[in-house]
Amino acid sequence: MRARHWIVMVTAGVAGFAVVALAIALVVAPQQTERTTGIAAIGGPFTLVDDTGATVTEKTLAGKPYAIYFGYTYCPEVCPTTLFDLSRWIKELGPDADKLNYVFVTIDPERDTPKLMRAYLSSFDKRIRGFTGTPEQIATIAKEYRVYYRKIPTSDGSYLMDHSAMIYLMDARGKFDTIIAYQEKDTTALAKLRKLVAMAPTS
Repeated sequence: MRARHWIVMVTAGVAGFAVVALAIALVVAPQQTERTTGIAAIGGPFTLVDDTGATVTEKTLAGKPYAIYFGYTYCPEVCPTTLFDLSRWIKELGPDADKLNYVFVTIDPERDTPKLMRAYLSSFDKRIRGFTGTPEQIATIAKEYRVYYRKIPTSDGSYLMDHSAMIYLMDARGKFDTIIAYQEKDTTALAKLRKLVAMAPTS
């Protein structure tokens, strides 16, 4: 990826580290209103378009557990690394991989059109679908999943996106199960995905 963009991203990432850490804490820690269940209120309704231009909602993913990741196609390091890791884990799951859905949601809708998302995802496992939408639609789903993101202007007049970098694992009803952290070890990441597979409906 672009070296100078990576340098800018590192600088921006240091500045946003505390915010991202707080976002992770909010994801992992159940909130006061959820103490009766112990499950964080992550996930909810959304309307977007996929990388073919078709409208998708939370109902599109219903019936299968799913892994959902938020990033953007111009991301210099974190996103491609995460998607390559996810592609490798999908392969390791073998036939069980088809029992899950996999989604990459952009947090940069200004640039990430369906066409660009489709081209970008061609470098990864074909089962990973790309979702995009209007800035307002992206803001809605980001709020539902407690995703942190922020535009970082660069000296050349462009910008990068500072964002949280975990994969959310959701059950077949769209209820939050756990996260896979950035560059988590293969053994624990696969264990979490296999647990999600075990939660898939049998009929």
